[in-house]
Amino acid sequence: MSEKKLTAVFFCDTRNGQTDTVDIPAIAEYVKKIPDVAVIWDSKTFPTSYINKIVRKIKSGNIKRIVIAGDMPGLVKNTFTKAMYLCGNNPKDVILASFKEYGAVTKADTECAKAITACSVLGIPFELAAVPDENPGHPETLVIGGGIAGIQASLEIADSGNKVYLVERTGTIGGHMAMFDKTFPTLDCAACILTPKMVEVGQHQNIELMTYCEVKNISGEPGNYKVKILKKARFVNLATCIGCGICVEKCPTLVPSEFDSKTTMRKAVYIPFPQAVPNKYLIDAENCRYVKEKKCGVCVKACPVNLCINLEEKDEEVEITVGNIIVATGFKIFDAAKMEQYGYGKFPNVVTSLEFERLVNASGPTEGKIKLKTQNKKGNWLFTKEGKEPQSIALIHCIGSRDIHYNKYCSRVCCMYSLKLAHLVKEKLPESQVYEFFIDMRAFGKGYEEFYKRIEHEGVHIIRGRTAQIEEKDGQLLLRSEDMLNDDILEQKIDMAILAVGLEPREDADAISKMLGISRTEDGWFMEANSNSDTVTTSKGGISIAGVCQGPKDIPDAVAQASAAAARVIQSIITGKVKKSIKNLQLENIESKAKQLSNVI
Repeated sequence: MSEKKLTAVFFCDTRNGQTDTVDIPAIAEYVKKIPDVAVIWDSKTFPTSYINKIVRKIKSGNIKRIVIAGDMPGLVKNTFTKAMYLCGNNPKDVILASFKEYGAVTKADTECAKAITACSVLGIPFELAAVPDENPGHPETLVIGGGIAGIQASLEIADSGNKVYLVERTGTIGGHMAMFDKTFPTLDCAACILTPKMVEVGQHQNIELMTYCEVKNISGEPGNYKVKILKKARFVNLATCIGCGICVEKCPTLVPSEFDSKTTMRKAVYIPFPQAVPNKYLIDAENCRYVKEKKCGVCVKACPVNLCINLEEKDEEVEITVGNIIVATGFKIFDAAKMEQYGYGKFPNVVTSLEFERLVNASGPTEGKIKLKTQNKKGNWLFTKEGKEPQSIALIHCIGSRDIHYNKYCSRVCCMYSLKLAHLVKEKLPESQVYEFFIDMRAFGKGYEEFYKRIEHEGVHIIRGRTAQIEEKDGQLLLRSEDMLNDDILEQKIDMAILAVGLEPREDADAISKMLGISRTEDGWFMEANSNSDTVTTSKGGISIAGVCQGPKDIPDAVAQASAAAARVIQSIITGKVKKSIKNLQLENIESKAKQLSNVI
């Protein structure tokens, strides 16, 4: 036992008006009862702007240790370490108790926050004291989401010889990456990287691929989850469909194509895209005339395979048992129409970055040729090969990101994909004028800064400044912006504007979090067990997260996180054990374990 040290606990309140946060007064009352906690301070009654006052408080109370507790306690650590040094104490005795690091952010997490603070007071890392028991675990794994993260995790677990159920709500795996033309910074073909993995998933003997399916309910406990999955009626038999496409030729219904970001049309019977896995047709029940009104049915008559199309097919529900679950549900893009000043949805040639990705893709609506939208007979504005080529294009960064009115966070990928799109424009239309308006250039990854410098020398006008408004004048778009470095206001005509929309949690993220019993951040992303040292597991035993559903990230980071999640699952399968949920641990048990390990008190 070392010499006892009187401890002060300072609560750093950074809630900024939020109401659903941990109960700091309740935590303070609890911490007071821990031996040798001499005093409780908080940021409301004990401001940190006067270091001399802190020094006097430390000396008068004979304080030898300070624990700073809160969402972001590191914000004031330097102040207290300096004060401890001025008092002749060891600055290393300033300890942080970060609630947000361990996912304790809401009022329901108050007991967890108490345990985090107690562990810091006792000088023990929370993860050493909060060790849950283990359950026997089933070797099967459920992966929810068939984007690049879900694909990577599924393949790694399946390659280890274990069964994987991969559930995807759309008709094909591939996710958003399948929609991209090139990847930054190497400009490799996205499909060339992704489609071999997709085919491998479709052919792997250890992967049961369940496309056009949704997870409806999860019950049980870690290691033994009962999962109900809704298999939506495809109306086309996967086993007998030969993919001839005759049904598509005969189908009279046209609807906007989701895969092409609704920039072109598809039939009610369709394959999501040519390299889809499974490469089989399905029928969109919401738009099929027969399913809705019992009219039409020409696809059944035209199909050369007897009984392949069954328009009377019903949805089916199945139940599986798994030991571990990986959530890789991905993201949705920000709705640019919310920012009315840019005219998205009003002016046809103001497009989102994802729409432009489909335009420049060789498998897109114009076979990769950059064209302005044209209006069809039904009034729909679409990309067609008959459209005119734009002579001037502006890319506008941070649409829906880094904005207190929408999303405060940076979406991380927008700067780089905008630079990539600028390069593709200059590659396909070398004589065009390309303008890039940015706030701050965030080229954070390997080779990213070099890519940025390369684009600077390709004739792209890279301008630092916010764009204020887009209007239409004389058949062109009139863009008003600023040039911060030259202290100038700009007003120029362009043919097309590309909005670099940010990433957001999916619409069903809240329902999924409640069904799984996992937490979400204030921004809506799924919350990890530890924001620094464990970004793949969650506070719910047996459930991991991977990819952008955990927060904005690029493709390499999503793949790396998926591999990490798969490694955790494989480790669990090898041992045959799955840890129970951390948040189910009793406060008394965590405190008792910390006291056993502590040499402070």
